[in-house]
Parts: sequence; C-alpha cells; structure tokens
Amino acid sequence: MSVEGTYLEEIVAHHRVRAARDGRPRDELFERAKQAPMPPSFHSALVLPERQVSLIAECKRRSPSRGDLAEIPDPAALADAYARGGAAAISVLTDERYFSGSLDDLRSISAGVGIPCLRKDFTVDIADLCDAKLAGASAVLLIVAALGEDQLEFFLMIAADLGLDALVEVHTAQEVAVANSLGASIVGINQRNLHDFSIDQHLGAELICEIDRHAAKVIESGITTLEQVALAAEAGFDAMLVGEALVRDSDPAAGAARFVAAGRAGA
Repeated sequence: MSVEGTYLEEIVAHHRVRAARDGRPRDELFERAKQAPMPPSFHSALVLPERQVSLIAECKRRSPSRGDLAEIPDPAALADAYARGGAAAISVLTDERYFSGSLDDLRSISAGVGIPCLRKDFTVDIADLCDAKLAGASAVLLIVAALGEDQLEFFLMIAADLGLDALVEVHTAQEVAVANSLGASIVGINQRNLHDFSIDQHLGAELICEIDRHAAKVIESGITTLEQVALAAEAGFDAMLVGEALVRDSDPAAGAARFVAAGRAGA
C-alpha cells in the first residue's frame, strides 16, 4: 500500500528514520513490555448501550495544518478535567516534531487518570507498541494508509500479545476492507485526509456501513459541534474522538460534559 502526498509521506518517513536509528534490541523490549502491568480495556470503555456515543477526549498541542492549538503545561490536569467531564478514554498525541507531544505526556496522563489511554502516533515499528505499553497506554493507533497489509497484521498480533487494543484507522472503503479482513475489533474513520489534512464531514456516514458489524466504530476529526455528535449517533458510531474543540475550551471539564451529554442524547 503506497504512502503518497504531503503530510503523511513526510511524517511516516520521519518516524521510519527514527525507528531505524533506535538500537534497542526488540526482543528484550518486547519481553519487558509484556511484563508491564495490564492497562484497562480501551475497547470496553468505548462501547455503551445502543445509540450512545462515548467520548475519547484528546490531549493535542498542535497540528501541522492548524499550527499551535493549546500550550497544555500539565497534560495530566487536562486529562483529569476530561475524565471529570465524563470522557470514556483519553487520546494522547506523542509525536514530538509535528504535534509537540511526547511519551512523557502519556506517562503522566496514564498514571494520573483511571480511564484508558490511546497512544495516538504514527506506529511504524514494534518498538512503538512496546513503548506504548510501558508508558501505560491501553491502545495504539494503526493507520492503514501508512502500513502494508502484512505489517498491519503483524502489529495487530503484537498488540494482542502485549494486551493492547488497536484503533485501526481508515479513510477509504478499500482500507475498511483491509481492516475487516484482519479482524480489527476497533475501526476509526478519520474524516481528515492525511495527505492534505482537509476535512470531509460526510466521510464517516458514507463509510460506516462498510465496517464489520462486530467492530467498535469510532469517528475521528471534524467533530466540533453537538449537532455533529447527534449525526454520529444516528449513523451508528460507538465513539467519537474530539481534540481541537476541547483543547481550545476554557473549561475542558464542562466542554467534555457537553459532548458526553450529546452522545447520550442519541439513546
């Protein structure tokens, strides 16, 4: 599967170079990660009674397309506010160059809140999965557009061995078919085009019917209004990932509570 375009090509290439320079023995790293404490289930936290949409609230300082979003001097405090607002899980951007995140953010958040954390990054190596587990993550992000099918299948196997859930991210019907064929238990439709970072507000509704009915369904990007949450519930999504609208909110606990209430209103 090719990786073409501006943002995705550049970011994935950067991460592959970093992985190639990482000299840690992967077998030793894997064994250490396997012995780390088991995190709470990301999958279980997302799936609520029928027609309710749970909230994955994101810790995100910046993006390549939007620039700086929020300073976030204390990621654990932000995550605690999200949790008090009713978020089911926390998404933590750990990419440093493009999103100003870090594994330290993930460590502080996972240690400070009792709800599952997703390491949201560009996974390209087994070390990325191991570091996620060691930092306290419950789940990792696997982007179909950035991985060949064989590598995606391998990472799904390693994640399962480590006790991690995997959010398999898709952008097209063809990518959904790949996720389905590999038995992905959580599939996220990212409405942001990772080649040019534009948003297609209709993509989630168009693709959700393609996802295997047994998989948890997550809508990512472009969820900024309560009306969009209602549409996500109507379409059948189990969870929504919300970042920019929350990190820009002066009261993130109240902001999270509004999204959670809108997600429950669909029941």
